[in-house]
Amino acid sequence: MFRQTIAIFAAALLPLMLVGPATALSMKECSVKYKAAQDAGQAEGVSWSDFRKTQCTVAAQAPTRPEATEKPEATEKPQASEKQPEKTAKKAEPATTPVSGKTTFPSSIAAKFSAEKPAKARMHTCLEQYRTNKVGGTLGGMRWIEKGGGYYKLCNDKLKGDG
Repeated sequence: MFRQTIAIFAAALLPLMLVGPATALSMKECSVKYKAAQDAGQAEGVSWSDFRKTQCTVAAQAPTRPEATEKPEATEKPQASEKQPEKTAKKAEPATTPVSGKTTFPSSIAAKFSAEKPAKARMHTCLEQYRTNKVGGTLGGMRWIEKGGGYYKLCNDKLKGDG
């Protein structure tokens, strides 16, 4: 009974899954269309990915086909100016906060974590000391994990003997 149900659903869904991608333009066809639009001056200020999303996908083709045949220039140019992404400044990389003189690191693995694997023992020991520093306000703005460092990396290196 179960196998028959699955077979019926598969037979019903398979044609629906195959219809969608067959009607979309291939990447090569879309590229040719994009180059033609660039040559005609209709794709000014539109990136390749925006053009592909608006002109070459199944969802984009269904509603835009009737409009494109009626007045192609009127629909193309406003889309080009509306779809242009605004340029924003990239976020600056966060600089690692220098360790304040008050921040303390454990010198060895805590006894209560010594039964764990070395990596876990170091992590739990560092976390315990981090929480103590956080409550005491001695972190100097340092976070547990930061890009390019953080308390955990510094502490872990110290416990390994690298720091």
